[in-house]
Amino acid sequence: MTSPLAPPPTDFRRPFRRWFAFDVRTGLILLALFGVTRFALVMMANVTRDYGLVSVFFLAMALTPLLLLTRPGRARIGLNWRPRLKGLGLGVLLGAGCCAAMIATAALLFGQGEDNAFVYVARTYSALPDGMSDSLRLIMFAVFALIGMTFSPIGEELFYRGLVHESFVARLGENRAALIDAAAFALVHLAHFGLVWRAAGWALLPWPALWWLCGLFATALAFTWARRASGSILGAVAAHAAFNLMMTAWIFYGLRV
Repeated sequence: MTSPLAPPPTDFRRPFRRWFAFDVRTGLILLALFGVTRFALVMMANVTRDYGLVSVFFLAMALTPLLLLTRPGRARIGLNWRPRLKGLGLGVLLGAGCCAAMIATAALLFGQGEDNAFVYVARTYSALPDGMSDSLRLIMFAVFALIGMTFSPIGEELFYRGLVHESFVARLGENRAALIDAAAFALVHLAHFGLVWRAAGWALLPWPALWWLCGLFATALAFTWARRASGSILGAVAAHAAFNLMMTAWIFYGLRV
């Protein structure tokens, strides 16, 4: 007598199965919900210079896949705690290299004014005291680097290269899904730079914004490559963390905020 086949694993937890699945509809809902909310929070923070709610939002992005998904679902988004170390290391180098390339091209194209994304981001660090000593600079760098290497890399990678990516894979395939999550990642970062807050109010910087979008789109594809090379979403997290570490180091020791 042949035993019945075991049912396929269910990716979403029971309370969420009636609303969510790994499909295009879920991907679009998640992008709209989190994208609009995150854009609004960052825009508000650019005015108030208080980014506390943004950090909380990154934490919510990280917790969302853990809340929604079963163990098979988490495995499907690449939450594998044994990444391939070679791929992980190459991802770190790639993430740092993407940031270095963006730093160099920003300086070449836009100089050291606020049309340079890194100069603009540096000036959002309003809590820093003036005339820091070398020891205080090192301490503040360590604090900002630690924050930059945890909140956004974990939250954004679990969300974009994990949950959102897999929502588009079944219908569109790996490569097209990567293009979609990279485009969404880049567009939401217009709130960080491109659409800027100045004394006269909001302003759109067309060419710097286009450069920023293209650079982050390419960087997001590099994060996807790091996930594949390492066999784990941790590869994307590590690459993203390396990008943020390089950016923070440049802000504190290259631009010397």
